[in-house]
Amino acid sequence: MQELNLPPFDCKVIQSGENLLIWDVLRRRHVVLTPEEWVRQHVVHYLIAHRGYPKGLLSLERGHRYNQRQKRTDLIALDATGQPLLLVECKRPTVPITAAVAMQAATYNQTIGAPLLLLTNGLQHFCWRVNFETRSNVQLTEVPWYSGNS
Repeated sequence: MQELNLPPFDCKVIQSGENLLIWDVLRRRHVVLTPEEWVRQHVVHYLIAHRGYPKGLLSLERGHRYNQRQKRTDLIALDATGQPLLLVECKRPTVPITAAVAMQAATYNQTIGAPLLLLTNGLQHFCWRVNFETRSNVQLTEVPWYSGNS
């Protein structure tokens, strides 16, 4: 797999038939190692090991409804009260982070309501603090450390 612009971690990859599988610490099982999953697993480990996010407050591929359609988020970090704190949208490294990707994540976040939004393809990362009252956002230089409150 491609080297990413995220800290490496001790990943456990196995071969199963034609597929490579990676151990997912959140789902506690092996999952197919796609380029997007490679990015997602790096982000999970980054948040836990380098930003202090508790593993038990991270949720992968959580379902939500938007415009009468069922959608899935890549990753959500919850605060200490169980409310969404950080919404993460992961793309494979060959997909650039464009305005359309940002709009997709912002649209999902209208129903989720996370005050932090992270878009990454593993090479580029963009993080914003969202203010729903003023309908504005501020781009951050890095993902904030976990503090437990929104």
